[in-house]
Amino acid sequence: MSSSDAQQSTDLNAQTITGIANLAKLSLNDAQSTEYATSLTKILKMMDTLKTFDTEDVAPLKSPFDHPQPLREDKVTESNHRGQYQAVAPATQDGLYLVPRVIE
Repeated sequence: MSSSDAQQSTDLNAQTITGIANLAKLSLNDAQSTEYATSLTKILKMMDTLKTFDTEDVAPLKSPFDHPQPLREDKVTESNHRGQYQAVAPATQDGLYLVPRVIE
């Protein structure tokens, strides 16, 4: 792909944005389509710029912190309030809430 082909593929116009909006069932006016086309084109150009950086010798980052995150002790800290919560429910059975069937 030549550089002109790559440039053309990242340039969005208002007509393309309007088509995408129609597919997404969104309603945009001409000003919004033009504004979004400009914004998205800038974003795509920035992504193309990021692709030019050599990251071959860069190790993946496991964590942004220098030390591992401490894990809390796995213990129960609250009591079971199921009975209180379900007391106001219209219908329960075996600890579950009963609701009307919505899919036949």
